[in-house]
Amino acid sequence: MTTAVVRPVRWTTQLAQVSLRWTRAQVREPWGIGTSFFQPVIWIVLFGSVFSTLKNLPAFADGGYVAFLIPGILMMTVLYSGAWAGQGFIADMDSGVMAAMMAMPLRRTALMAGHIATQTAICTLQCVVVLAIGWLAGARYPGGVLGVVVAVVVALVLSVAFSSVSNAVALLTRNGIALIGIAQILVLPMTFLSSTMMPHELLPSWVQHVATVNPQTWAVDLGRAALGGNLGSADGLAWKAACLLALAGVLFAWSVRALRSFQRAQ
Repeated sequence: MTTAVVRPVRWTTQLAQVSLRWTRAQVREPWGIGTSFFQPVIWIVLFGSVFSTLKNLPAFADGGYVAFLIPGILMMTVLYSGAWAGQGFIADMDSGVMAAMMAMPLRRTALMAGHIATQTAICTLQCVVVLAIGWLAGARYPGGVLGVVVAVVVALVLSVAFSSVSNAVALLTRNGIALIGIAQILVLPMTFLSSTMMPHELLPSWVQHVATVNPQTWAVDLGRAALGGNLGSADGLAWKAACLLALAGVLFAWSVRALRSFQRAQ
């Protein structure tokens, strides 16, 4: 009698299957995806109109305020989208699916990475929408294709960081209302205490100090330099890129630890 050999499923296969499962769930709820694509359009029109007179300032002489604003809207879009990512885990907890997932022989890193992979795919499409609407609104990207690619990659790193935070909070609190509250506390100050809507030098002095250590500022400055074709001439970009990557790695590790803590509590 021969004994069948059960080979362990590769990590990449597990990640792909988890990501496919989350992608199908997103496709079944088109209203959520549609809203996430329409939201940045409102921001571009709203902020572009409210602050349109700023184009007369010397700081915006090169491309106008819309060109300055687009990288900020790009990062703000993925920040908000990532901050809500944990709602998927909350829904799975409420439906009992999460308990079943914990009983499966899935590596916890693959389970977390698969969820975040789906989120980054959505954010990639959001980035395309933002850049396309920005182009129609008059923004131009001197950095060319390479600049656009770099800006999108930076946005996805920011998305990974805050999707990880959202997932960790969801797993630790197990409460959708708590997740919403914490997300609001994080994203609003991070947006307005950064260079998203104003150049660093035009911010109040205390905001400048806060913005210097704000990950949103790191991402916006990198995206702005990439789209403007200034990656080689702007100061401090390598440091900001390293800090952003390190932050994403640390926060992903925290989300995996939160997942294992959730499993032990079952």
